[in-house]
Amino acid sequence: MKQTFTARVWQEDDWFIAQCAQVDVASQGRSEEEALSNLREALELYFEPPTATILPKVASVEVEVGAA
Repeated sequence: MKQTFTARVWQEDDWFIAQCAQVDVASQGRSEEEALSNLREALELYFEPPTATILPKVASVEVEVGAA
């Protein structure tokens, strides 16, 4: 499935910064094209489903909650 996102691109010194407007993901590159390509890759990794290598433990935590 493909989805379109909006990117903001600006230059800081020798680097171009590309930031996604909808998701808190950004990247950089030496050119605007490279920054956008790197942002595309970063977004693909961001939306890639996680794969657990170690199963997490599930625990209960009891705390005292009351008026101070």
